[in-house]
Amino acid sequence: MQLEASRVLQRLKPLFRENFEKFGELGAAVSVWQNGKPIVDLCGGFRDRRREKSWAADTLVLVWSATKGIGSACLLHALQEHKIEISQRVAEFWPEFAQAGKEKITLAQLLSHQAGLCALDRRVDVLDYEAVIRALEAQKPLWPAGTAHGYHARTFGFLLEELVRRIAGKTLSDYWQQNFARPLDLDFWIGLPEKENPRVATIYAAKPGKPPESKNRQSGSDFYLDLVTPGTLARKTFTSPYGLHVISKMNNPSIRAKPIVSFGGIGSA
Repeated sequence: MQLEASRVLQRLKPLFRENFEKFGELGAAVSVWQNGKPIVDLCGGFRDRRREKSWAADTLVLVWSATKGIGSACLLHALQEHKIEISQRVAEFWPEFAQAGKEKITLAQLLSHQAGLCALDRRVDVLDYEAVIRALEAQKPLWPAGTAHGYHARTFGFLLEELVRRIAGKTLSDYWQQNFARPLDLDFWIGLPEKENPRVATIYAAKPGKPPESKNRQSGSDFYLDLVTPGTLARKTFTSPYGLHVISKMNNPSIRAKPIVSFGGIGSA
């Protein structure tokens, strides 16, 4: 499908403007590419609440869980380069992973959030990489792998990171820079260099919205209630490994510098 640049811009530009005028957006950017070339490149607003710093084309911003897509691309690329099939078992490359009944879990199951490792029994800090890896190795799957799907909100990045280290012999951040970011001139980091901080937009907590009614969802489960209820799987999933739950902490340059694959990527549109 070939998109006509002028028509795409004609459709998107009013919607982009409306996001500011009608919905109170502070600052944002959007970029649409086709066949390796940009056909839409918009930015506007400010990158701070004081409205002192304009949002420019090269403004960097935290992309949260979209970082998982970058991490997955790195692992898939490493598998391709080392001629590893996605149907192979994780434990072939990470022997310690086989503990607690995980010896048959495949790379495909892990990459598709079917490994049953979305929450940890051990209380470990999200900034203590080795402790998180040891906890994942000891963790018993919360369901038989491949029989169910559950979003691995915080653990997913650690699983990707460790596999890239085991297979490629380097950190995922380094793998990204060497194989994607530098060759393709991509303005994106997992672990932001200190010198790039002046370009980064400050992030703020979203305005609270009204949760949807349970009866309107086919599952009937109340995710939003579960998310704030101690002991539920949803709560455990989004709080383990623990730490960095206060959004403002992600504005700290020392935290931006951490290569957190689950939710720490920073880049421009």
